[in-house]
Amino acid sequence: MAQLGLVGLGKMGFNMRARLQEAGHEVVGYDRNADVSDTESLADLVAALKAPRVVWVMVPAGSATRQTITELAELLDEGDLLIEGGNSRYTEDAEHAELLGRRGIGYLDVGVSGGVWGKDNGYGLMVGGSEADVERAMPFFDALRPEGPREESFVHAGGVGAGHYAKMVHNGIEYGLMQAYAEGFELLDASGVVQNVPGVIKAWQRGTVVRSWLLELLVKALESDPELAELEGYVEDSGEGRWTLEEAINNAVPAPVISAALFARFASRQEDSAAMRAVAALREQFGGHAVKTKVAD
Repeated sequence: MAQLGLVGLGKMGFNMRARLQEAGHEVVGYDRNADVSDTESLADLVAALKAPRVVWVMVPAGSATRQTITELAELLDEGDLLIEGGNSRYTEDAEHAELLGRRGIGYLDVGVSGGVWGKDNGYGLMVGGSEADVERAMPFFDALRPEGPREESFVHAGGVGAGHYAKMVHNGIEYGLMQAYAEGFELLDASGVVQNVPGVIKAWQRGTVVRSWLLELLVKALESDPELAELEGYVEDSGEGRWTLEEAINNAVPAPVISAALFARFASRQEDSAAMRAVAALREQFGGHAVKTKVAD
């Protein structure tokens, strides 16, 4: 059994804590929501951990992550390790590693995939940082990932920044996959030829080359709302798709599918469509992302 401090007990962090505890690890969690937090402050969390400490930060990317890491840099000691598991832009990892490194604190960036289903299904993990720090954190990675060969759900992708870079590209691909399913749904729905659209999509789950977990989630959404009529076709983007396209441009890599999927999300904010209702439903299913429901007349 190992001990871990976990900062951020939202949709992902709350379930990660439960999965780690089920594996026998001791998890001390902190969240601004006192109802789910084990400690009253970051300082209390650090004080509750035995040195050398391992602290995993799982808060929203951007200012919240930067603020949390800056505060922890003052609280942690030489020999401690900080893991950043949010959807941060990979370019920020070098700054975080340098800040912590000046105090002798190790740093790993981890792309985490699995959404709200990760507690039961496990999480896919993409890690950046030193080999020694990765090995030190491996008991936690093994507890979080699904059962089966480690290399099928975990990768040490490279140095600092590689984990978040890999997750960024992963999410860019996700954009394209969801858009393809959504456009197929809209075409079936609009054709007038197919009377049982949910049944067709459900029948694709076994034996076909387009079967996937995302398809299963679309089936789940259609079972509760066969025409997705309760949703507005309004879809946000959380940043990774944009960053993926910027990297594609910087590296002269054609990415027409990902770019089209991102632009479709922009279009969704201007008009309602069946395709974008399907994308909204998928994001709600796999990640618990907020959706807009239609207001009854």
